[in-house]
Amino acid sequence: MLKIKNLHASVEDKDILKGINLTVNPGEVHAIMGPNGSGKSTLASVIAGKDEFEVTKGGIELEGEDIKELDPEERAHKGVFLSFQYPVEIPGVSVTNFIKTAINETRKAKGQEDMPAAEMLKKIKEKADLLEIDRKFLSRSLNEGFSGGEKKRNEIFQLAMMEPKLAILDETDSGLDIDALKIVANGVNKLRNADNAVIVITHYQRLLDYIVPDYVHVLMDGKIVKSGSKELAYQLEEKGYDWIKEEVKA
Repeated sequence: MLKIKNLHASVEDKDILKGINLTVNPGEVHAIMGPNGSGKSTLASVIAGKDEFEVTKGGIELEGEDIKELDPEERAHKGVFLSFQYPVEIPGVSVTNFIKTAINETRKAKGQEDMPAAEMLKKIKEKADLLEIDRKFLSRSLNEGFSGGEKKRNEIFQLAMMEPKLAILDETDSGLDIDALKIVANGVNKLRNADNAVIVITHYQRLLDYIVPDYVHVLMDGKIVKSGSKELAYQLEEKGYDWIKEEVKA
């Protein structure tokens, strides 16, 4: 699904990613953890194609296709979804209108007609029920006046509607209480299947109690320095990152 080879990236001439290698297969969930400033959010942004980051070396392939030169919207149309740590408020644009536009733009990019209104409405109802979202929520302006939990739930609703091939959740758990965390995780788990893949970026092992990863990777100083199973996340929770720093030095 995703193959990253020797990826180097910088912002304003400062090197952030210094040789990332990562392969994510369909059906897999990969968690990326690491101390602040290690490059986790930069990696998410570079995969999604944010233009303030410059790829200086290496490649990013989605289903065997090099996407490194594609604009963010082109990557989105090919199935890359990035959930933001701090979702943007868009006054005057309802959740429903936003999602209709996003879906139909992707269909247009694939040479398809707009989704018929009845089909769209049916899908919106199904996904809203799946994620336990109140229908009134869907007529509100996108993220305007939303609580932290509502913003994150809305992101997972967008994920459910868009059905991307690769979903990147960038610290989706930040600022969530345990109930909101469970609802978000439950939504992600219901959307997991053999044809998509998920990358979860998190500081906390608690999210991984609910979204159980196949692999956990530790990012440090722009490189993946250790990979393992979910047990690695427990070790990090218990011991912090110093022991890995010592291993890397050794």
